[in-house]
Amino acid sequence: KETQSPSLGKDRADTVIIGGGCVGVSLAYHLAKAGLKDVVLLEKSELTAGSTWHAAGLTTYFHPGINLKKIHSYSIKLYEKLEEETGQAVGFHQPGSIRIASTPTRVDEFKYQMTRAGWHPTEQYLITPEKVQELFPLLNMDMVLAGLYNPGDGHIDPYSLTMALAAGARKCGAQLNYPVQVTNLNSRSDGTWEVETPLGIIRAKRIVNTAGFWAREIGKMIGLQHPLIPVHHQYVVTSTIPEVKALKTELPVIRDLEGSYYLRQERDGLLFGPYESEEKMKLQDSWVTNGVPPGFGKELFESDLDRIMEHIEAAMEMVPVLKNADIINTIAGPITYSPDILPMVGPHQGVRNYWVAIGFGYGIIHAGGIGKYLSDWILEGEPPFDLIELDPNRYGKWTTTEYTAAKARESYGFNNIVGYPKEERFAGRPTERTSGLYDLLKSKCSMGFHAGWEQPHWFYKPEDETGYKPSFRRTNWFDPVGREYKQVMEKVGVIDLSPFGKFKVKGTDSVKLLDHLFANVVPKVGSTNISHMLTPRGKVYAELTVSQLYPGEFMLVTGSGSELHDLRWIEEEVTRGDYKVEIENMTDEMGVLGVAGPYARQILQKLTSEDLSDGSFKFLQSRHLKLSDIAVTAIRISYTGELGWELYHRKEDSVALYSAIMEAGQKEGIDNFGTYALNALRLEKGFRAWGAEMNCDTNPLEAGLEYFVKINKPADFTGKQALKQIKEKGLKRRLVYLTLETDNVDPEGNESVWHNGKVIGNTTSGSFSYSAQQSLAFAYVPTELSKVGQKLEVELLGKNYPATVIEEPLVLTEPTRMRLQRKGESPKI
Repeated sequence: KETQSPSLGKDRADTVIIGGGCVGVSLAYHLAKAGLKDVVLLEKSELTAGSTWHAAGLTTYFHPGINLKKIHSYSIKLYEKLEEETGQAVGFHQPGSIRIASTPTRVDEFKYQMTRAGWHPTEQYLITPEKVQELFPLLNMDMVLAGLYNPGDGHIDPYSLTMALAAGARKCGAQLNYPVQVTNLNSRSDGTWEVETPLGIIRAKRIVNTAGFWAREIGKMIGLQHPLIPVHHQYVVTSTIPEVKALKTELPVIRDLEGSYYLRQERDGLLFGPYESEEKMKLQDSWVTNGVPPGFGKELFESDLDRIMEHIEAAMEMVPVLKNADIINTIAGPITYSPDILPMVGPHQGVRNYWVAIGFGYGIIHAGGIGKYLSDWILEGEPPFDLIELDPNRYGKWTTTEYTAAKARESYGFNNIVGYPKEERFAGRPTERTSGLYDLLKSKCSMGFHAGWEQPHWFYKPEDETGYKPSFRRTNWFDPVGREYKQVMEKVGVIDLSPFGKFKVKGTDSVKLLDHLFANVVPKVGSTNISHMLTPRGKVYAELTVSQLYPGEFMLVTGSGSELHDLRWIEEEVTRGDYKVEIENMTDEMGVLGVAGPYARQILQKLTSEDLSDGSFKFLQSRHLKLSDIAVTAIRISYTGELGWELYHRKEDSVALYSAIMEAGQKEGIDNFGTYALNALRLEKGFRAWGAEMNCDTNPLEAGLEYFVKINKPADFTGKQALKQIKEKGLKRRLVYLTLETDNVDPEGNESVWHNGKVIGNTTSGSFSYSAQQSLAFAYVPTELSKVGQKLEVELLGKNYPATVIEEPLVLTEPTRMRLQRKGESPKI
């Protein structure tokens, strides 16, 4: 065991990392290895104190999400070569791992996961019960229907791993100082930090909070309430089991999903860790209210076998040799959970040069990849790939302590639950962030959760099967969504769009700022356009609608999930360029209603004296007007692609405005529609969605966004030079538009696309097309396979369905149809 005498070593640093668990040490290692001078890590007690030292150390290539697979994959590849590089043993075992399916629904889930694995380089197989038994001969095979097998999986000793990373970090010049406690943080006007410790102050260009279950304490020093809570996780180690000792090769790790536990070999015995239900699991909530006890580092909680007894019984049934084994050790320690179980990684909105890597429920498998990911982002100025699901800015003021506790409880209990498409989880809802229409609509529809908001997915009629009924196939919402689709195409529909992120930007430099931020031109006063913020490498960081309401005053609108993600990027640009502007986040104060369909104009015209005719209020124009005496900012735009307006108004006016519109539209048969119908409508029109067709993994040219990118505009917008190079080199892949011949299942994105027996790409989003009566999807494929008429296959639930590249869009937008009609052509609807 190494000891270190406390010292600061220096009074200035480029980056100060606070916390010496595996994540913090990995970041120090990667930054120093990449050549960053002056990396200092401060740890209050000793390296690995906290959650790292007592972790079970599991490593797996598997992740149900898409982008996190890359993090897992990098971690394992790093751990494989770390011993050779640093000379420190890491105790890495790779016997593989098997997730066990013992219900038909679970087999469907494995097939669903397999189609998401095909376009990733990691090995993953769906295996038969016979193969499961061959790999793990001690199982009760009566319960096994299939296995999901990752051959490269295993487990590593967390202490040794951290020490090897620490050795590597020091070798490359990083300073790891402990025991040194951070007692205060002061941000200076130039964006640098003063990090106060009992040994003096370090001035840092940036600080990174990797403090594990102390992360909340560090956040509080600068006025942030990080939504984190420690949970009690227990695992049990047995004495030698003769049948295990007799084996020639190490057993793979198994995860019995119905029994909700993991189990692996530990020397000649077994180690077994369950996840109890949300009713039984235990939170250390006193740490949230009163702070972590000052001395807590390598202590444990008292174990409680009664709490995990049903899981022990399930494990004894699945692995009968456990019945005769003695428990020699029970570990019960704190693991920090965020509300959705995913960590918070990246720069934080509202505070300059403050980064986080906190809330790791699975820190060991994430440590290597997150260290590399953050190091790249810090050094390059943009993330190496998209990880929006880990954005710390996905939470906001609405994330209360009660919400965090309810969600952590649910997330822990749901660790091994079936992961369905379009999954909803209901604990902690609604938050305080409800739209003005929530109380009016909540009993009439199935609500979805978007960045704290409740938003209607689809609406009920008396004959419908109501409620949330998740499935891998078409389910109870399928026909109602078709009804809402028809409503918008043939009559008129109203949708609550209040969750949009909404910012006001004004000031002497506002035009100059937006011209530099966006690849599109700045819209004229009274006009709106769709604009993209690109990264320096030319990737699509964000998509917003931009309206110039008054000279130099703009309204920017983005999706609910990217509100603070986009705001942080804009604020950073303002600081960097010293632009004279004011930015106001109006998201919570402002409601939005979308009205769309052939009768939209007719109905709204009844409520205002303003001329809404096509000649007077053109597509992509914006203006202030009164509807039924309620002030609104109306933009003639609709993500449905039909005639429509978005109506921005004070949240407290939502009910009055909605009621007036519904009342005015009685004769025309007005009705509600939700986001599922909106998705089907936008896909038919060929509209891209940020986070699906475009993100930090894609450039606007391959995504087919040339129309919105004015590469020749005079302003040197961010990403312009990179785009010119991308254009010069030519594209390797393109976004294509596919129709599919399916049965009772539809694509939704991230499925593998096949050609000639090989996976050649992936879908980005999909849905059933109610107009063509078949499935529709966007997909990225190699340029040579992107021509209209190209035959491909899309894998859904273990079966490859025929797909054809078609010309987009399937249905022309209303403005295009009108333009063609004026020319005397008959447009396709």
